[in-house]
Amino acid sequence: MKSYAANELHSRGRRYNEPPPTYRGEYQRDRDRIIHSTAFRRLVYKTQVFVNHEGDLYRTRLTHSLEVSQIGRSVAVALGLNEPLTEAICLAHDLGHTPFGHAGQDTLNACMRDYGGFEHNLQSLRVVDKLEAKYADFAGLNLMFETREGILKHCSVRNARELGDVGERFLERRQPGLEAQIANLADAIAYNNHDVDDGFRAGLLTLEQLREQPLFEAQHLDVRAHYPDLEDRRLIYEIIRRMIGTVVTDLIEETQRRIEASGVASIDDVREADESLVQMSPEIYEQHVSLKRFLNKHLYRHEQKLEMTRRAQAIVRELFEAYSGDPFLMPLEFAEKAASRNEAQRARVIADYIAGMTDRYAIAAHEGLAG
Repeated sequence: MKSYAANELHSRGRRYNEPPPTYRGEYQRDRDRIIHSTAFRRLVYKTQVFVNHEGDLYRTRLTHSLEVSQIGRSVAVALGLNEPLTEAICLAHDLGHTPFGHAGQDTLNACMRDYGGFEHNLQSLRVVDKLEAKYADFAGLNLMFETREGILKHCSVRNARELGDVGERFLERRQPGLEAQIANLADAIAYNNHDVDDGFRAGLLTLEQLREQPLFEAQHLDVRAHYPDLEDRRLIYEIIRRMIGTVVTDLIEETQRRIEASGVASIDDVREADESLVQMSPEIYEQHVSLKRFLNKHLYRHEQKLEMTRRAQAIVRELFEAYSGDPFLMPLEFAEKAASRNEAQRARVIADYIAGMTDRYAIAAHEGLAG
C-alpha cells in the first residue's frame, strides 16, 4: 500500500479495546461484522428506487451497497490504497437508511424536526455505534475509527460537537482518509448508472431521452457501431457497463494526478489537504452531474414514482404519529425504552424503530394500525 493509505498499525483504533484478530486484519474484521449485522440483512428489503414489491429484479439497498463496494474496491486497488477498509465503508454506508428510500428519510426528518432531525448518514453511524446488539462486551459493532469516519460522510457543526472523535474533522475542517473519499464517489457512480438501468427496465426512461445525455450517448454510438443489431436489453447493459468504466477510469486517473500534485506522503497529509483528492476530471464530472439532474427530473419525479412516494410518506408519518401517541404499539423492547424517556428521547427511539423497518414490514405495521 501507498504511504498515504490508511494503515491499521497507525489507526486510532476501536472505542472498546479488543484482542487483535488472528487470521485477518482489523478492517477485514470490520467488513465481516457489517456483513453479519442485522441492519445489513434488512437492506435486501429496503428501497433503492423501486419499492420491493414493485418487481424482483430492481435494485435494493443491499444490491446497491454491493455494487458500491465493487466500484470502491476497484478504485482502491488501482490507487494502492486500503481495499478492506474501502469495502467496509461502502458496505456500511446505507445501514441507517429508512424504508422507502429518500421519501422515507425526508418524512422521518420532518417528523423529527423538533427533536434534532433525521439523516440516514448519521443513522448509519448510530447503527454501528449503538443500535446493533450482538456482542456481550459492548453495544454496536465497535468498528475501527477509520471505518466510522468513512460512514459519516457529512455532518452539521451542531451534530459534530456531539459525536466525539468522528465529529472532530467537521469542526476542524479536515478531510477524511482517501478510502472514505473513494466510498463517497463510488456511491454516486453506482446509483447514477444503475438507476438508469432500473428506470429503463421499468419503462420510465426511454432510449431517446437517455441519448440526450453526453455520457450515455458517447457509449451508445460506440456500442451501436460495433453491434448494430443488439437488442435493447443487452444494448442498455453494454452502454451502462461502459459508462461506469469511463467514469471509474477517469476517477482513478484524475485522483492519481491530484495525489501526485499535492505531494501528500501520509494520511495526516491527506487530512490536511484543502479539498478532497478523490475527484473526477471537470469534463466527466459535468457529464456525471448532468445525468444526475436528468434522473432527478425524469425518474425520481416521474408521476408513477411520485404516487408511491406520497404513499410512502403517509405510511412513515402515520406510523410516527401513532407510536408517539402510544409507544406500546411498538414491540415491548422499544415501547418500554420510549415510555421511560423524555419527549425528545422518546421521539428518537421511535425514529430508530421506524428507520430499522424494511419496506414490507412498514407496510404491514401501517395496515396493523387500522386493525
